[in-house]
Amino acid sequence: MSARGKARNRALDILFEAEQRAVTPYSVIQERRLHTEQTINAYTVEVVEGVTALQSTIDEFLTTYSQGWTLDRMPNVDRIILRIGTWELLYNEDVPDSVAVSEAVSLARTLSTDDSPSFINGLLGRLKDLKPSLLA
Repeated sequence: MSARGKARNRALDILFEAEQRAVTPYSVIQERRLHTEQTINAYTVEVVEGVTALQSTIDEFLTTYSQGWTLDRMPNVDRIILRIGTWELLYNEDVPDSVAVSEAVSLARTLSTDDSPSFINGLLGRLKDLKPSLLA
């Protein structure tokens, strides 16, 4: 796994833990820095900060374009993978669109249900097609 892939995975862990514990992702990062030897990659922090700052807009896009699925109905890990993938796709110019989608699908293959990769691929693919109008 690439350094960015590991950073993405760690960002997912932080965002998931924050959601499960109903705390901010920043407090999770702070706790890990204070109570573990774990080094938190700069890209992990960038992803967490980006997703957190734009979460309401990202969630609005996901709600609007996920046909038949509300955010609450999605498995927690899928929702967080979609948030990361959407942030990278729409707001991180350093990540090519196809890489943002394929990395999100890869996370889903590893961490979620058998149906999740195709769902995530379809939804992010739709956002990729709509990207110019979403960011206009």
